[in-house]
Amino acid sequence: MDLILWRHAEAQDAEGDMIDRNRPLTRRGDRQASRMAAWLDRQLPDGTRILVSPAVRTEQTARALSRKYRLHDELLPGASADQLLQLAGWPNARSPVLIVGHQPTLGETIARVLGMADAECSVKKGSIWWLRSRERDGQRQATVITVLTAEML
Repeated sequence: MDLILWRHAEAQDAEGDMIDRNRPLTRRGDRQASRMAAWLDRQLPDGTRILVSPAVRTEQTARALSRKYRLHDELLPGASADQLLQLAGWPNARSPVLIVGHQPTLGETIARVLGMADAECSVKKGSIWWLRSRERDGQRQATVITVLTAEML
């Protein structure tokens, strides 16, 4: 199974009484999302399920991909790695899954899947981590296919 984790692109800071969930992307964030979406569109297999947090910044990031996606409250800020992995069907889903979400949930998920000593790793805004579950010699393994930032494109 392939699990692609995409952190939302750069968003505006919350000002005044703005609710965190309603923060939109900045102009830089729009560019980050567009660059990464163009790359993903060339790489993602047909049939990839796309699951997105309903926060404005994550939905704007996902929209740049111009593919169908589903919003899931389980991916809002404060979600757990367990919630994300269950929603994705890791490690047994039959089709690849792209999740557009938030820190620290994405970093906690990566750390858990890869068996890192730390409970969380840093995930840069607008970047992706492409992970794969496979079986080798009767053992389930998680491998990193790629880590990519929008600035690298």
